[in-house]
This record gives sequence, structure tokens and C-alpha cells, in this order.
Amino acid sequence: MKRLLLAAVVPVLLAACVSAPTNEEARAAAAAPTATAVATTDTAALDTALQGAWRDPKNVVRDQYRHPRETLSFFGVAPGQTVIEITPGGGWYSDILAPYLKDNGHYVAAVWDDAIAGQPKYRYDLNKTLRGKFTNTAVYGSPDVRVFDPMKPMFGPAGSADAVLTFRNAHNWVDDGTAEAYFKAFFDVLKPGGTLGVVDHRAKPGTDLEKMKSSGYLTEALVIQLAQGAGFVLEARSEVNANAKDTADHPNGVWTLPPVNRHDAKDDAMYKAIGESDRMTLRFRKPAAH
Repeated sequence: MKRLLLAAVVPVLLAACVSAPTNEEARAAAAAPTATAVATTDTAALDTALQGAWRDPKNVVRDQYRHPRETLSFFGVAPGQTVIEITPGGGWYSDILAPYLKDNGHYVAAVWDDAIAGQPKYRYDLNKTLRGKFTNTAVYGSPDVRVFDPMKPMFGPAGSADAVLTFRNAHNWVDDGTAEAYFKAFFDVLKPGGTLGVVDHRAKPGTDLEKMKSSGYLTEALVIQLAQGAGFVLEARSEVNANAKDTADHPNGVWTLPPVNRHDAKDDAMYKAIGESDRMTLRFRKPAAH
């Protein structure tokens, strides 16, 4: 998603957490993922959603970078679950998740509250687009569009969700200084044993906080630290959304690359050859004891 336009103020606590990124990376690498039974994705039903005629061809082309089948299978998104997607934007993943869960499950789109004045115009536009999609109940069923305050996020009753998914959003929260609040809210809304799935643009190990904020790329160590600080356990990592061509060091950060393409026209072929960003894909678990 595009970088949020709000002023960014990172709390002192978060700044302290990332003051020695090299040590953080070492600690993150040493943290052995915990093996737990993962729900089984209904791949046939998921393939039906992926092949749906309602999907915009421009979105389908991006499957080669976003790998929705493999990503959702890795997260264990299964029929019968209550799944909350955080700020789904115009609904790229909604076009897959809502139809997939329509007859057996519950899809929740958590969006910024339109009633809060002073937000960037694009937020209102995206919410309008998403709600427009959901008027087609034959395709999407009855998704729950759940609003929240981006400065004080809360996503529903405690212990009510089986999975929380966020795609390329965490860098915005770090930039805004709200990341800790988001991860705490994820932990609260999940059932014991619930899954948090995170995909985001991946910075090189040792990248400092200011560079992360300006570039849109985050280190895995920072994301893991934020999740663990909220109480989550790192369960597994996947390289399904990796892109070895991406150096994660571009003049206009991650927005230099497709799909934003914030670069000179003469460089278009070069950045098109790289494709979309290198991305981490992390699965966390809320301990069953909670």
C-alpha cells in the first residue's frame, strides 16, 4: 500500500528496541520457530476464488508477485474461520478471501473509520471502493466492514478471531509510531492459538530505523520483535514472496518499484525487470495458554 501521509513520531520505547539492529537480527535468527498444527486450507475452494471472473485482470497479473495461493496456505486460512484482514485497501485480497469464506466462515475487513476527520482523502476513496464491491452479495456474501481508529486500533471482541492477516501495512505503522498498538490489538482480538500472518517489504539485516521509515522496507528482526513484544510466538517463516532481484535500496524507497513506479520514465524497463519488492512472510501464533 502507499505510504501513509501522516506525520510520523516513533515512541521512545520503539526507538530503544531498534538501537542495535545487528544484535536484533542475531537474536531474531536465534529464535527457533515453534511447530504447531496449522489449519488446512481448502485449496480447491481457494483456486475457485482465485479463478473468479470478478477479479480485475490487473490484479490477477500481480499474482506472480503476491502468490496468494501459497501465502494463504502457509497462513492456514481455512473454511469455518473468522479472518480479519487489516486495511485491505481497494480489496485485492478481499476479492479472494471473501468469496473463499462466503459459505463457510466469516471475512472481516478492518478499515479506517470514515467518521474521523482529517484523514488523507485516499482512505475515504479506498473504503468507498471496498464497500462498493461488497454490494455484490452473490460473490462476496456478507463481509463485515469493521471500522477502527488508526491511532487507537481495536479490531473486535477479545478472543473472537481465528486469524488476523496484514499485507504490506506494518511499515506504515512504524512510520506513524503506532506499530506496538496494532500488534497489541491483533493479540487481543485473536483466540488462544490464533494466527497472525504478516507480509511486508523486507529490508536488509542491520538497516537502521530512520532508513526503514523513509524507504518502506522493514527488517524481519523489527517485525518479529514487535510481534513478540505483544505476546506472539514466531511459528514459521516462508520465502514464497521473496524477490532476489530487489536490492531494497532505491531512490524513492519501495515506491520506486511496481506497482507505484515512482521513477523516471527512462528507468521504467529496469524497474519492471526487478518487479515488486522482496517480501518477508511470517506466521505468528497466540499461545494457547492465553
